[in-house]
Formats: sequence, structure tokens, C-alpha cells
Amino acid sequence: MELDLDAIETDLADVEIALARLETGQYWTCEVTGRPLGDDLLEARPTARRLPEA
Repeated sequence: MELDLDAIETDLADVEIALARLETGQYWTCEVTGRPLGDDLLEARPTARRLPEA
């Protein structure tokens, strides 16, 4: 089995961004529209930064 290091690095970067957004209080807000990210979206994708339609 091969490790996809690029995918792992991307995942790590996404987690780091999510943690930084959490610290600044922006975790629950879409970066594009400023609208709230729903609990369902964040439960399915904890590193989500945008609403699906944004």
C-alpha cells in the first residue's frame, strides 16, 4: 500500500486552518458569504470553510 503524502499534507493543512479559524471565532462562518456553516456540514466535513453553494 502506498501512502499519498500530498493528500496527507493537504489534510494536515486543512486541520491547521480549521484550528486557526476556531481560535479567531470564524470556524462557524463561510469564508465567502459570511453566512453560518450548519452543524450538519461541519459534522460531515469538520474542515469545511465554505458553504457548498459558495
